[in-house]
This record gives sequence, C-alpha cells and structure tokens, in this order.
Amino acid sequence: MPNFRMTTERSFRNAASCFLFSILLFCISCGPREAEPTLPIEPSTFAEVPAVRLNYRYEADVPPPTESAKPNNEERSQAIQNDFDQNRPNEVLNKTIPSPNGKRVAALYYRVGDLPSEFRLDMYGDDGKVLHKMTADQMAVHFPDTIRWSPDSESLAFVAMIRGVQTGPEVTATPPSLEGSNSNITENVDPEANAADTNVPAAPTPAAPTGILIFRTEQIYISNADGSTVKPVTQTDGLIYFYYAWAPDSSGLVALASTQREWQFLQFRAETNGEIFVPVGRPRIVEKNGRERRLDDGLTAVHPVWSPDSMKVACAYDTQVRVYDAAGTAPTQAAIPLRNQLLISSQAYDREQQQKLGDANADANHPPIAANSNQPASTLPDEKSLVSFNPIVALNWPEDGILYFQTAFIKRMKKELDSVTSFQRWHRLAFTPQPATSR
Repeated sequence: MPNFRMTTERSFRNAASCFLFSILLFCISCGPREAEPTLPIEPSTFAEVPAVRLNYRYEADVPPPTESAKPNNEERSQAIQNDFDQNRPNEVLNKTIPSPNGKRVAALYYRVGDLPSEFRLDMYGDDGKVLHKMTADQMAVHFPDTIRWSPDSESLAFVAMIRGVQTGPEVTATPPSLEGSNSNITENVDPEANAADTNVPAAPTPAAPTGILIFRTEQIYISNADGSTVKPVTQTDGLIYFYYAWAPDSSGLVALASTQREWQFLQFRAETNGEIFVPVGRPRIVEKNGRERRLDDGLTAVHPVWSPDSMKVACAYDTQVRVYDAAGTAPTQAAIPLRNQLLISSQAYDREQQQKLGDANADANHPPIAANSNQPASTLPDEKSLVSFNPIVALNWPEDGILYFQTAFIKRMKKELDSVTSFQRWHRLAFTPQPATSR
C-alpha cells in the first residue's frame, strides 16, 4: 500500500510546478512587443491644423489675387442728405456707410465749430430717417476711413476718443480733408436752402447718448445694428488703435495699436523728413466681448489679414510672414522667413527684366544689374545689387491654403512728385497641413 505522505508531497510538487510554469508563460506573453508603426492621420479641415503644423511652398512672381467685387459705398444716401439739408443746418454730412444687407446706414458728419478730423456718427434706417445718435457730445470719431460694418450686418466698429476743445461757432463749415470724399456740402450750411420749405416741420433729432466710457487716446467702439448701444471693446488709455478688420464670421477684430509715445516720435520724424506719416503697431485680436490678446511684440505697418475660416491671422514684418492661431487663450504662431527665397527670386526677376529692357532701365540709385550677371542663380546675391528686392507691403488671404503677399519699394512724401512706388511684385504661399500621427 503506497505511503500516503509521499503521495501527498508528490501531488503538491506537481501542482507547484504547474503553477510556476503558468506564471512563466504569462510573463512571456506580457513581455515587450515590437512597437506598431504609427499611421498618419489626415486632418478633416484646414481649421483643425495649428499654425506650427503648416507646410508651405513659396511661389514667386505670380498674378495678383483676384479682388472680389465690393459694393460701391462711396455714393452718399440722398435721403440722409435731404434730412441734413432740411433739419440739421449746423451739421455737415461727410459720408454714409451702408450695412452689407442695406437695412442700416451710418452717417458720418461734423458740427460747425468742431475741430478738423473730429467727426460724429448717427444711425439711420434705409428710409432716410434717423434712428439713434451713436456718439456722445464729448466723443470724437477719428480715422473715419476705418469705420467698418461686420460681415453679418449686426455690428458697426469705429475708433473714437474724447473730443478736443471746440473752436467756436464762427468757424466756417469747410469740410476736413477725407480720403475718398467726393461730396459738395456747401448747400448744407446755406440758411436759405434750409428755409426753402417752411411748411415741412423739422423732424425731431434723438438726444446724444450718455454713460459711454471715453478715453484720452483712440479706442475701438462697437455699436449694434440700430445704433442704440455703443460700447468700447478696448480700454487701454495710452494705446492708439488705428487699424482693424472684422473676422469673416463677425466674431471679432484683428487690430494694430501703437503706444502714444511711439506714435508721436514717428510722426515727428516723418514731419522732419517731409514724409507722409505711416503708423506702425503691434497686432492683437479683439473679441466683441472686450477680451483682447496681443499676438506679437513686433511692430508692423502692414495690415494683418484673416484666413477665410476666421481661425488664423497673418502679419508681415519686412521679409517675414507670421501666421497666428486666433482661437484659444494663448495663440500660437509660425514664423516663415522668406528673405533667402526673395533674394533668389529677385535675382531671377532682375535678370529677366534686364533681358527684356536692357541696361538702359537700370536704376541710377543702384549698381547695374550686369555687375552680378555671372553669379550663379543658386547662390544668395548681395541685396544691394538687386533693385526688385523689397519688403512685404501687403497681404491677401483669399483661400484657406493660399496666402498672397506683395513686395514693393514705396516712398511716401508730402510733395507728391517726390513719392515713389515701384517694383510691385505679388508672391504667394501655398499651405498644406502636416499629417498628425495616431497613438
């Protein structure tokens, strides 16, 4: 008869061996495996791609971008002009700005005695009847050429600050200089014209609004469609906001702002040199709720542009383009240095022009192009030898994946005969997204 103790020990050893063998198999199966290759994931839309993940291709000397047809807003509303002629003898209509849908019209005007270049705004209906005064009595609209309706016709943006000291009623009603103004306003201040029809009662004019914050430097204000609500969306006294553009989806603005000290210094320097003052500023995004995010510390005179999907903004600094993500609390940016590409393409452009026009067209202020005619096109030329190598002066973003930029030599002088604009060339960047990788 077998020993019970020996049988039990043998069974225990067999069970322990099986258990250890099972653990060994489990550890082997759970050991390190060869990493599976990650597959690229194509983004579904251009908006999903952050600026830092954009590839680009530089294309030199392309045809200029096709400008979309814009409504002619220079024509003044005759109905509003009639209201000024009949009911507002001491106020001079300067121009009217209709909304994109045509239902509202902003009237830009000044009152006899106002300082030059200080204006007021009222909102009219499409029937020529005033709805609301938009600017307070102590509020002056500046930079009238920047007044813009949002694309959805729901908001009007303009720049204003505290009004200067009035010069008194003895000032004649000569309109301040305003680019694009082609109106004859002499009849507005003719008392005989206003008294021509004494049987028509004067329409009541709404009172000027009160309670609007006004600042000592130019700030951006937004009004609703009927002009009943006006609020500042920037509130940084000491900054001068001189340019802005609406996002295509009307969600906010991209703006340029300069400090008052920078503005005054550059203005003084331009005056000393007999030049036309061109302001420079730092780009920032201003949302309709007043939240503001500065995009860059660099100063630029080139007006920033939105991408068509309202998700990115492009700015230019000399020979560099920077693309910013507009969404988020801390927008990211991608810098695209183009100096080398512009040098090479400018060399090719100069040689092509030399071949077409000959050495007789060489600029007297630059060395002849023929001096470097033996230099290989693959090497970087000396920029002083190139007449067509110039900084970026304009941007245009008509498609999500195509950004146009223009280079040119521009010299703006107070004496028009001394001003120069030459070698205007359009180039473009074709963007493609870098594919993301799956995890």
